[in-house]
Amino acid sequence: MSAITPLTIQVHPFDARGIGKRFRHAAIFGALEALRPGEAMRFVNDHDPLPLLGQLRERYGDQVSIEYRQREPGAIVIDFAVTGVAGDEGGCGCGSGGC
Repeated sequence: MSAITPLTIQVHPFDARGIGKRFRHAAIFGALEALRPGEAMRFVNDHDPLPLLGQLRERYGDQVSIEYRQREPGAIVIDFAVTGVAGDEGGCGCGSGGC
């Protein structure tokens, strides 16, 4: 009987607090589109980005998983991971080579 090894996911930090508000969503989408299956973006922010989460679900559907790591006022940490369900080329099919 063989042991099952858990999958290792490479996590890339993304601190939105240092990005100008008018550039944040574009930067987040760009970062997500650079991810490949087996990679995640650990998003840090000072507020819960509920409108952004709705946009991500609408744009990527099941191709990007969203998992809160910390959800306290002033301290939000969310992992966005590419699930790899989009196709053979990797990512979530929204860009060239990435998510």
